[in-house]
Amino acid sequence: MKTLLTAMVASAGVLVAATTHADERLLIGSTSSSSSHYSYFVAVNQIINNQVEGVSSSVAETGATVDNLRRLGRNQIDMGLVTTNTGYHAYAGEEDFEGRPVDNRLLWVYTVAPQNAVMRQDANVATFADLEGVRFNPGITGSATEKTTEAVMRALGIEPSYVRGSTSDMVDAMKDGRVMGSVKSGVGERLDGSTMDIATFTPISVLSLNEEEAETLRTEMPDVAIVDVPEGAAEGIPGYTTWAFGVAVHAHPNMNEETAYQIVKAVMENPEPQVNAFSAMRDADVAKMTLEVGTVPLHAGAARYFEEQGYDIPDALQPVE
Repeated sequence: MKTLLTAMVASAGVLVAATTHADERLLIGSTSSSSSHYSYFVAVNQIINNQVEGVSSSVAETGATVDNLRRLGRNQIDMGLVTTNTGYHAYAGEEDFEGRPVDNRLLWVYTVAPQNAVMRQDANVATFADLEGVRFNPGITGSATEKTTEAVMRALGIEPSYVRGSTSDMVDAMKDGRVMGSVKSGVGERLDGSTMDIATFTPISVLSLNEEEAETLRTEMPDVAIVDVPEGAAEGIPGYTTWAFGVAVHAHPNMNEETAYQIVKAVMENPEPQVNAFSAMRDADVAKMTLEVGTVPLHAGAARYFEEQGYDIPDALQPVE
């Protein structure tokens, strides 16, 4: 009888352990439910629940990047939406996170937002150096685009005459020539809708970084990526080089390595639900974007997946303890 009871207790212990493993629960921080990015995270959530054995997840509506990073730091979420520039600031303890770093690790980048310096053609501005003293909008007031553009101009030693305002303000101002240029985030490798609106009223061009400027930004601004946008961002626009930041999924550093590996594997191998939820991902090479645009070390599980697929991990993205 004693032997039977001991066996039953041991069996129960195995069952509890198995049940605990099978019930690993993750909370994903996203953004406002009105955003297309929220829809993307709903799709990711479905992939995890359908494809990753032993793991269940749910999506929380949050205040996006900064909120998600602070929640990661307080162990309130396990993974979530983070823009790569702000993720770097948190990791390094800079900008809004000065003196209060948040350790966060990269899983993957799902879209890239090139920062396009769009000019009226009649401004006669062909290079970034030509922006000196020109009436120029660095991005909508209070945006990451505005803050990053100003940092870029400081790094390049250029002082435009900045004009501030909302997107609608700047669209109207560029149409009637009160402002000669503006920086707007692209939609993948295409110009955004407000830029195309301007183009219906006046011919536009997009400035391109030269090799020296690109190298300066690589050295002085590790929070941004330098990307080449191919010809065709809009009709008649040749290829150009600009700075960019990615929209990514970052994780808590203590996420189990195998869990991170299985999540990244499931996401990389099930693109269709993601494209259906977020059309900008169509034809995107997610692994390539991740390794080119990521700014903080990869989670060890993510790095293992990419290495198994034959990718070389850049030094800056190598996992750390």
